[in-house]
Amino acid sequence: MKKALISGITGQDGSYLAEFLLGKGYEVYGIIRRSSSFNTGRIDPIYEDPHVPHRRLHLVYGDLNDASSLNRIIRTIQPHEIYNLGAQSHVRVSFDIPEYTGEITGLGTIRLLEAIRESGLKPKFYQASSSEMFGKVQDVPQRETTPFYPRSPYGAAKVYSYWVTVNYREAYGLFACNGILFNHESPRRGETFVTRKITKAAARIKLGIQRDLFLGNLDAKRDWGFAGDYIEAMWMMLQVKTADDYVIATGETHTVKEMLELAFDRLQLDWKKHVKIDHTYFRPTEVDLLIGDASKAKKELGWQPKVTFHELIAMMVDADLAAETEKLDGTRKRG
Repeated sequence: MKKALISGITGQDGSYLAEFLLGKGYEVYGIIRRSSSFNTGRIDPIYEDPHVPHRRLHLVYGDLNDASSLNRIIRTIQPHEIYNLGAQSHVRVSFDIPEYTGEITGLGTIRLLEAIRESGLKPKFYQASSSEMFGKVQDVPQRETTPFYPRSPYGAAKVYSYWVTVNYREAYGLFACNGILFNHESPRRGETFVTRKITKAAARIKLGIQRDLFLGNLDAKRDWGFAGDYIEAMWMMLQVKTADDYVIATGETHTVKEMLELAFDRLQLDWKKHVKIDHTYFRPTEVDLLIGDASKAKKELGWQPKVTFHELIAMMVDADLAAETEKLDGTRKRG
């Protein structure tokens, strides 16, 4: 039985990846940080689902800021595959905590790579790279050969992780690859990210719980896909004979304004009556346009996105409406 180790298992991508790998028959280990409160909401349903072999899912304490814990985990588990999804992943927040972002999102990667190298084991390694590395884009669309020009501490930290992954592949012969994933969303997306912020607000406004939604730049253009599609690409990258780097994207770009229209229209709402512009949500340096060319992944991995942008927004709005309705009903019953 193959064993996979996932950092960031409690995040959006980590939870989808854990489900996917369990479905493939893997034994899955997830690194979680020790804290005074649990942050396992996204993976709790895995344990609760009677059809999921939850006894093959294990959580281990560790931290990308603690090399000794990573060394211990890798030597003990001896995984066949390692997926580094852990990061301080909020771009706007990275301007407020740049040092921490560099510590976890950047140096965390080299701590994992060093732990692999020092162990003498030969697991396959996946690094979660980001379209934010392209930043002030030099090509349209962006592909594997497009030069990086990051526009945030987060983007810069991801560039460091990208190149150190390439370096360890070439210097030590590690099977190490980068997945340059463009924006990917789902009902499990964190509530502070603009996509989920919009769909949750639309649901709450529809139910009369919330009145206004405060946002920043509505003209920013992004290539948005479904996280469930993108984690399959991560796995595919580790199944090929030779490690390489791949752009994963839909090849379409949409503005935040378009997303607003779709989300609010689904609930028969006029977004213009509720959205307020707040300049605290603008980035000091903005990324205006991201659109990816995933031709290489389609040709070499056989990967294809399945969920369209319209389907994605509908999925997220419906999920948030159901969740907020359930909360409201529960509050009324208690009252």
